[in-house]
Amino acid sequence: MRLNVLKKSFIATIPVLAGYVFLGIAFGLVMNFKGFGVLWVLAMSVFIYAGSMQFVAVDLISGGAVPLITVVLTTIMVNARHIFYGISMIDRYKNTGWRKPYLIFALTDETYSLVCQNYDGERIDEHDYYFCVSLLDQIYWVSGSVIGVLLGEFLPFTIIGIDFALTALFVTVFCDQWLSGGSHFAAVVGVLSSVLCLIVFGADTFLIPSMILIFAVLSLARFLTHRREAHDE
Repeated sequence: MRLNVLKKSFIATIPVLAGYVFLGIAFGLVMNFKGFGVLWVLAMSVFIYAGSMQFVAVDLISGGAVPLITVVLTTIMVNARHIFYGISMIDRYKNTGWRKPYLIFALTDETYSLVCQNYDGERIDEHDYYFCVSLLDQIYWVSGSVIGVLLGEFLPFTIIGIDFALTALFVTVFCDQWLSGGSHFAAVVGVLSSVLCLIVFGADTFLIPSMILIFAVLSLARFLTHRREAHDE
């Protein structure tokens, strides 16, 4: 892979580097506190590589006898957004050859935000660029995770409040999308659905019902919009 591709990819991923290293450290510290060593952390960050789901998985794997169906449904619902990411990248990832399996695997939220932008392909191969961006982002996450678990081994850390780091990231992303987005309908649906399910189902079980409710409301809204547009035509 040419040096200019790596340079362009690194420059593009600097914001992700800043976020992923510190979030990875937080994940590594949480894993260490729960009694898991560096090999567990390394394996999860290399083979699972799903920031939000990895934080959720800490409690699932350390909580004892968790029903398999709970693990499966939680994983699907937490990462369901990646289905829509993947659909929107079909054309961009077409003809990527040997890179495609990894590009599919490594399509996180932050990587998606970089590779879905309008691409300036002068003098470099766009497929190499997509691959390099994806690989660098995972390297940042893996590095932060390993640093975190090693810090937990050798330095006295308290993790009180540290697992809020991912929540803080999502709040930041939500605020940014609210300020930059034209329509706030999806955001309002998400907040109201989550609050309603939190009241009805409680803090321990509201996640899956709220995701289902959000999906149902947004799907219905999209269907009604298309139906109205077709009628107007």
